[in-house]
Amino acid sequence: MGSRFGLSVALTTPFDAAGRIAVPLMTEHAKACLDAGCSSVTLFGTTGEGASVGTAERQAVIDAMLAAGIPADQLVAGVLVDAAEDAAEQCRQALQRGARNILLAPPSYFKNVGDDGLFGWFGAVFAALGPLARGMLLYNIPSVTTVQLSLDLIGRLRKAYPGVVAGVKDSGGDWGYSEALLKTHGDLIILIGDERHLAPAVRIGGQGAISGMANFAAGELRAMIESGRDDSRVESFVLELLRHPVIPAVKAMVARQIGDERWLTVRPPLEPVALQERQQLGAAYDRLFATQAA
Repeated sequence: MGSRFGLSVALTTPFDAAGRIAVPLMTEHAKACLDAGCSSVTLFGTTGEGASVGTAERQAVIDAMLAAGIPADQLVAGVLVDAAEDAAEQCRQALQRGARNILLAPPSYFKNVGDDGLFGWFGAVFAALGPLARGMLLYNIPSVTTVQLSLDLIGRLRKAYPGVVAGVKDSGGDWGYSEALLKTHGDLIILIGDERHLAPAVRIGGQGAISGMANFAAGELRAMIESGRDDSRVESFVLELLRHPVIPAVKAMVARQIGDERWLTVRPPLEPVALQERQQLGAAYDRLFATQAA
């Protein structure tokens, strides 16, 4: 793929009053994020409530993105399901349409599984895809899956499936793990999900981020990736976001920035953040960012 991965927005998913995906609003926001400095759009990730988006809905969204003129090689598809058959089908759907990468999370329903079981699950997904299998970004998000993808497991998978495993997205929030990941597998695309660790990771070989904050702060994050310099404003706002349910909090920030309250809607079982929380987030953002000179 040549150049560094860069910044991919973990695109949030808008819903209408009936709970359906507001596809035109979503494609418009995707294009705006690309215009703001993102190099790609990650659909159906954690921030995008991907675990609540069905297979048929996913196909409609991807097709709408392509129809809106977003190139397939600027699309990444998150796959967050437990059955290997379903994971392979969702991967296939995106790969057949030319998606750049798949962000593939391990299964999360069964707890305390070991490396051998995880190796078998990923292997079943890759085998089902056959020659289509490529561009896989293994998703380390132990706060959700309750399993950390070990460095050994990553090594086993890349050795067993050469050309299939392209990289790792690390959303563990553990700098020690991120540092070891970069030292051990730094020739892969290593992406950071915790924006507080983005600049340090870039300085030792990280290729960028898939970021929820990129929905409303793409310029600041892209600057961190390009320069490798810390940005205390970003780090402080991550802490502010973490005081709230993060997915609806990101949506609240998008709604505020765009001036469109349709973005506040989340799909059950999630619930939107309350007005007071939205006001707290907005005040924190203004305090940190709004006084920044152009």
